[in-house]
Amino acid sequence: MIMKSIRDGFGEALVELGEKNKDVVVLTADLADSTRVKDFADKFPDRFFQVGVAEQGLVTIAAGMALAGKIPFTTSYAVFSPGRTWEQIKVTAALNDVPVKIVGAHAGFGASMYGATHESLEDIALMRVIPNMVVVSPCDYEEAKKATIAVANNGKPSYLRLARQDSPVLTKPDDKFEIGKANILVDGKDPQVAIIGCGPVIQEALLAAEELTRSNLVTQVINLHTIKPIDELTIIRAAKTCGAVVTVEEHQIIGGMGSAVSEVLARNFPVPVEFIGVKDSFGESAKDYNELWKKFGLKKENIIEAVKKVIVRKNI
Repeated sequence: MIMKSIRDGFGEALVELGEKNKDVVVLTADLADSTRVKDFADKFPDRFFQVGVAEQGLVTIAAGMALAGKIPFTTSYAVFSPGRTWEQIKVTAALNDVPVKIVGAHAGFGASMYGATHESLEDIALMRVIPNMVVVSPCDYEEAKKATIAVANNGKPSYLRLARQDSPVLTKPDDKFEIGKANILVDGKDPQVAIIGCGPVIQEALLAAEELTRSNLVTQVINLHTIKPIDELTIIRAAKTCGAVVTVEEHQIIGGMGSAVSEVLARNFPVPVEFIGVKDSFGESAKDYNELWKKFGLKKENIIEAVKKVIVRKNI
């Protein structure tokens, strides 16, 4: 399996955008290399702005640029932006409905070596609650490229959530990507459970589905790369087809993608739901993010257990 970083896909797409559209500008808060905007800076120095360690200024300046007709991408670690910049995002970008692109790198457990202070497990919740905001969490390198281009062209304030680590490339360059439209990655005959996930942790959902199939338990796996606007139709159809849902995310289960899915189901077609994610806990230091996926229950074994549990609930 090919392994590439989601943030690298973003960086490459940004250079492509810069070549095609002179209105694309990039701002960073002293993290050009880590957030993969250095290549853009080297190629288009007149359209790159280093604001230093001043994240709130980063977003406010970008909002002014957007009001002047530019398409600004702001980059920092997700724990700092949107974590530290939430008020500025809400008031200067979203309230004015201008196309500022907030790029949160090292999301989830990506900054495992730095510990809880640098691990962003709340950013989806923070961003999806803001009116006018689009929230996208690509699952791999290829999808990150497409998502970057899509948010650049959507004319809306948008949040792009990027993982740091190398992860399997699960999608192909010619796979369709559309904001607000989920992709079905596995669709077995007569599936008993729909597994809905986002971000690189969806690789664990695919491994779980493969193992479950060997024991004659068929699942559907859905890549819900856009948390807002959410693909209600696909979620409702999956609930009607399968009768049970398991959500998988590298984020707090409170307020995250799973909560968004449950809101859709509660309004339209309630079914049993089990949640795989961080359960109201801070992260911690680790040598490798995989150690934290294991400790916090995000691995295929945890997903398999949740699938079996939700089937029991469905059959009561």
